[in-house]
Amino acid sequence: MCRLPSAPDRVFFLMPASPTMPTLAPSIIASDSGRFAACADEVLGAGPDWLHVDVMDGHFVPNITIGPDVVRTLRPVADEHDAQLDVHLMIEEPQQYVDTFADAGADMLTVHVEACPHLHRVAQTIRAAGCEVGVALNPATPLGHLEGILPFVDLVLVMSVNPGFSGQSFIPESTAKVQRVRRQLNALGSSAYVEVDGGVTPNNAMELVRAGADVLVSGSAVFGGEQSVPQNVEALRNALTLTV
Repeated sequence: MCRLPSAPDRVFFLMPASPTMPTLAPSIIASDSGRFAACADEVLGAGPDWLHVDVMDGHFVPNITIGPDVVRTLRPVADEHDAQLDVHLMIEEPQQYVDTFADAGADMLTVHVEACPHLHRVAQTIRAAGCEVGVALNPATPLGHLEGILPFVDLVLVMSVNPGFSGQSFIPESTAKVQRVRRQLNALGSSAYVEVDGGVTPNNAMELVRAGADVLVSGSAVFGGEQSVPQNVEALRNALTLTV
């Protein structure tokens, strides 16, 4: 079984190229760590178009997860379902690992502004490696840190919990932050996605999408609880459909 009652609270719901219709992209670390490929096959078989992969180094965040070998293992599974791999680098000095994760099969590489003193250079490195560029903000990081970089990114990730630990509650102020990010992107005429990560459930999905989110994250909502993974995916799809 890929359901984990105590799974980390992380799963991404990425949208296709549409301004109104969200879709799902589960985060694989919320599944059974001994069966990542099988769990990816199960959840992607339920319909999501993206699979999210959290990479933590035990330094930038106080937890250690997976590396490029797992991304390499997941690549053929994603290909079988015509899905994309969204790799979130919660690590120090991410620029040193861009080529490694790109070669392993990442489609999107998201780095934290807090970990990148030379953010434009990192964005250029990601683009040169053939991946789309994402930037992430921790809950306490002001939006001013995005100044100047927004025209060069494909995705902005708003962390709605402090990264590194599972089971945290959604930080309510994140909704207003999502609204402000969306306004800034709209003012630039940018088509970049706005992604929300942490504490997301079917109960707050509607509020976040209406605030401007394209991508929602909540691992235990897919891989936890009493229902099957396909049933959990369907419940989240139903919640997001109500936002359209």
